[in-house]
Amino acid sequence: MNKYLERRNRLRALLAGETGIVVFLGNVESPAQYFDNAYKWRQDSNWLYYFGIDEPRFAAVLDLDSGAETVYADDFGIDDIIWMGPMPSVASLAEGAGVGNSGPYAGLDAAVAAARAAGRRVHWLPVSRWYNAVKMGGLIGIAPGECFSAGKKGCAAASEPLVRAVVKMRLVKDAGEIELLDKASELGYRMHTAARKGIRIGRIEQEIVGDMESVTLAGGWGVSFATILTQHGEIFHCHSHDAQIEPGRLLLIDAGAESNEHYASDNTRTYPTGGRFTARQRDIYQTVYECNEIAFNMTRPGVKYRDCHLAAVRHMLDNLGQLGIVSGDVDEMTADGVGGLFMPHGLGHNMGLDVHDMEDLGENLVGYDDDQVRSTQLGLGSLRMARRLVPGNVVTDEPGIYFIPALIAQWKAERTDKGRVNYEKLEEYLDFGGIRLEDDVLVTEDGARRLGSRRLPISPDEVEEAMAADLLP
Repeated sequence: MNKYLERRNRLRALLAGETGIVVFLGNVESPAQYFDNAYKWRQDSNWLYYFGIDEPRFAAVLDLDSGAETVYADDFGIDDIIWMGPMPSVASLAEGAGVGNSGPYAGLDAAVAAARAAGRRVHWLPVSRWYNAVKMGGLIGIAPGECFSAGKKGCAAASEPLVRAVVKMRLVKDAGEIELLDKASELGYRMHTAARKGIRIGRIEQEIVGDMESVTLAGGWGVSFATILTQHGEIFHCHSHDAQIEPGRLLLIDAGAESNEHYASDNTRTYPTGGRFTARQRDIYQTVYECNEIAFNMTRPGVKYRDCHLAAVRHMLDNLGQLGIVSGDVDEMTADGVGGLFMPHGLGHNMGLDVHDMEDLGENLVGYDDDQVRSTQLGLGSLRMARRLVPGNVVTDEPGIYFIPALIAQWKAERTDKGRVNYEKLEEYLDFGGIRLEDDVLVTEDGARRLGSRRLPISPDEVEEAMAADLLP
């Protein structure tokens, strides 16, 4: 209770000078096929952060002028209790979050209507679900579609002062959150270990997904996002798991666990399906591993995470040059965006209650300082976290190298590389796939540490040794 009180008090302090009311909407259950068969329940993360009530159809109003707080929800009736058993009252749940006032869910409409009638400002956050868009749109008199963030730019209709205040708070994890993130990382370690142990020629990818996701369900809430497990690592979000494990391939596994308290982990490892890298695979893998280490070693307070991205790209291009794939001055190639051909995504993102923390609030407000402008280049333009790092930030470190045939063909046809790419050499890699290596990193007072007590095997030698040990009885 004290934690939620403290957070809401700090939010009000950050909104000093603003008047009106702040409206928070929790999620409601979302029907899958019909009303009583819903998708797995997951509460809105901003609601969890400020109130912690993990039940559907709750809302709250904070009055910035009077300091009053009210939680709105409906108590369960006997028809609900027959099916669900005795349930706590709304008043008791509100008191557990440090809120003394509560009322029925319909009271939210009356409270907002009264504020608007009095000419008071209504502050609200962008929504992520359609029900909440309809609800919020109805409360403030705009179309539901205007309640969502418009990609990276955020939501023009939402309260920017509120968004900025929430981002400022949630970007820096407190000691309790760090403990929960370490807990999620431990679960993620066990999840990925189960996956690695299950890699066998001839198995269906789905069987390995089942192995790893069962770990998260036994030890936590489940997965923090849809599992990526594929022998086509060049496809970033490949959720098809119907292929057989083939010899000589690379299996990319990008997956995360979510703790029962809803904090996330997010790791990626790439394995040789037969347990040993080919010479060509090891060359590329070693480069990605070195990029991961370079970015981690740069991560510390005051460093722009954008610079960590660029350092990883420079090293990648330098190594690819030694392999004869690119040629030219490394700094010039980096500045011209040549690295985007091989790593079309950013180095990492924020992580916490969401695996892409606060992405629903607008990437530019979450991941960029006010004096930073997002690049338009392929790769750098997809960097979700570019800010100057401060202690308590939690970011992912996930460089990769990918050989995407369609993208390579487009660059060759359009001469995007300005003569820096050796396409004849690159043709040898068109069936390679892709490699990504990802760790979760906490920025500390004097540097950084990886979350959890154990790091998944990551160097090429460590990976081969672990896979060999997995075969022992």
